[in-house]
Amino acid sequence: MCTLGGYRWEDRPVRPAARVQLRVLMVTGEYPPARGGVGDYTKLLAEQLRRAGADVGVVTRTAYRKTQRAAEDSLPVHAAIPAWGFRSWPRLDGVIQRTRPDVVHIQYQAAAFSMEPAVNLLPVFLRWRAPQTLVVTTFHDLREPYLFPKAGPLRRAVVRTLDRLSHATVVTNQADLDALGGPGWDHRGLVHRWLIPIGSNIDCAPPTDFNRDRWRREIGADEHTMVVSYFGLMNDSKGIEFLVQAMGLLARRGIQARLLIVGGDTGESDPTNRIYSRRIVQLIQSRGLGRQVYWTGFLPNEQVSAALMSSDLCALPFRDGASLRRGSLLAAMVHGLPVITTCPGRPEPMLVDGENVALVQRDSPAALADAMERLWRDPAQRQRLGKGASTLALRFRWDEIASRHMEMYDTLLRCLP
Repeated sequence: MCTLGGYRWEDRPVRPAARVQLRVLMVTGEYPPARGGVGDYTKLLAEQLRRAGADVGVVTRTAYRKTQRAAEDSLPVHAAIPAWGFRSWPRLDGVIQRTRPDVVHIQYQAAAFSMEPAVNLLPVFLRWRAPQTLVVTTFHDLREPYLFPKAGPLRRAVVRTLDRLSHATVVTNQADLDALGGPGWDHRGLVHRWLIPIGSNIDCAPPTDFNRDRWRREIGADEHTMVVSYFGLMNDSKGIEFLVQAMGLLARRGIQARLLIVGGDTGESDPTNRIYSRRIVQLIQSRGLGRQVYWTGFLPNEQVSAALMSSDLCALPFRDGASLRRGSLLAAMVHGLPVITTCPGRPEPMLVDGENVALVQRDSPAALADAMERLWRDPAQRQRLGKGASTLALRFRWDEIASRHMEMYDTLLRCLP
């Protein structure tokens, strides 16, 4: 009998990569240069798996063919899917029959797959067409696809179906694991759901000519100015409106501050992000904060790193609470920034208030402003939080993440019926 004891990230030792080359095919709704965290994650994971000895390919939208990145990408990318409805199944099957992967790994986020339910039922088709192939799904969130009005219970069931019909699923944080019902041991003693956190999509690697003072001067900040960074795509779940309101409170308290919105792009998967972005711009203008807010727009990774290193602290007021599935949170920690974020909706044991993060009440501009002011007036505490964040970030290295995936693939393939 194949068994595996424990499922927590911190409980299992890292195993060396398998010696026999493994063929893995990633299925993703977005992929660079399309802007989105799932696409960036998929590319980074695929590259690390290849370094670990796997033969990795990617299936994504046909729009990828039209990009310059397609000619430069070091990974084989099969841009075969015009749209993610049920008609995508035969096209995906064509790629599978040509490449004969050992593992088909779905990188699931409902918005990245255009809210189509076809991907939720994809394991049924794959297990019929390729019965000797392992089907794994990573849940980047548990958002439900769109079916029809008032289909709430059925939408939830569709998400559960994807979890249940995959040979194994990966969750990126404890809260999502708990929401799905824990590890889910099967009759053979195998873990069904594996907890494998994500890593930061941005390394701490600014340009070689990086000058912090020069960066700060460009946004009108001197040594007496508190520079608060926000990093990530525009999305209603990010709570940026509360951050803007908190900046207004700081201004009324006479605190000289700048909000540096790093990136601030809407991404390409969720059209509602553009509506939200316009709402934030209107809020900034209505509060008279245009001169206190600086938007960088989309930046290359090394410029993102420089922008983060130019700030004094990072504020990420997620409406649903902090989570280790948030790449922006990990990016801030990789850069050693003191991070103010909101209390998790479900327990995140590795996020410790006052040790590696400052946690505040959700949806509260006043609580956010109080925390920013408190940290600004206490450089020693900022240093402690930054050091704690850097230490925690070491637990999310991409080589370890790839090694965990190799361990999972190897364990499950040895027990595949």
